[in-house]
Amino acid sequence: MARAIHDQSARQEKLFFAINCAAIPETLIESELFGHEKGSFTGASSREIGIFEAAAGGTVFLDEIGEISMAMQVKLLRAIQEKEIRRVGGKVNIPIDVRIISATNKGLEQEIKKGNFREDLFYRLNVIRITLPPLRDRGNDIVTLADFFVNKFARNSASSIKGISKPALKLIVNYPWPGNVRELESVIERGVLMAESDYIQPEDLPLEVREGPGAGGALPFDLPPEGIMFEELERELIAKAMERSSGVIGRAAQLLGMSYKTLQYRLEKFGIEKPGKRREE
Repeated sequence: MARAIHDQSARQEKLFFAINCAAIPETLIESELFGHEKGSFTGASSREIGIFEAAAGGTVFLDEIGEISMAMQVKLLRAIQEKEIRRVGGKVNIPIDVRIISATNKGLEQEIKKGNFREDLFYRLNVIRITLPPLRDRGNDIVTLADFFVNKFARNSASSIKGISKPALKLIVNYPWPGNVRELESVIERGVLMAESDYIQPEDLPLEVREGPGAGGALPFDLPPEGIMFEELERELIAKAMERSSGVIGRAAQLLGMSYKTLQYRLEKFGIEKPGKRREE
């Protein structure tokens, strides 16, 4: 999502940097973001610019922002507020021009109450908030993403696999996906590597998917016949959802796990009309 925002913005010709704040030791994250001067610490044999300087005019994505220390939060707040940074060991303030996108799986409001996250930094970052629902709440996206990953890993492994069998696809749609998209990607990669036929079968899926609870993205109707193309499958699912909901778009969108606007777009895309509605000649 962060890369999509960058690619659709006026900054798309500039650099995009993504950094996982949880994966970098506390002693190194300041240098990683702001850079350092020669001799500023052991091993600093030369001057190095940080990500904020390197991304001039572009975008910096700070993933797992809730994991950074309180001390680093103060320095990050100053950089955002003043639009300038100072390299570790440096004495000169350096102007910066970057878009900052941050993400976290923590409830930062609760972290503020616990004293783990600065309230002023939260409000400085929280200009435009985008809440990404978990994969289990986006049932129709599971099918689209599974199709994408099948094609991706089939190409990478020079496999002749054509898709996912009906029983396997039903397991995939009904699984709650606690690991979200990364877990789905790993499961499909495994399926492509393990498959001995043209289609991924249930036995090619991990045990937790085969025996997992049918919660979250489960659809209240059967999947179409095996071998159907994914675009045809999507159209069939949408048509069945509209039939089940008596043409009420909002209810059909809930059944499919998508937004009202997204369903409206796809109804127009596939030329699906409300049940009982006649097209005027």
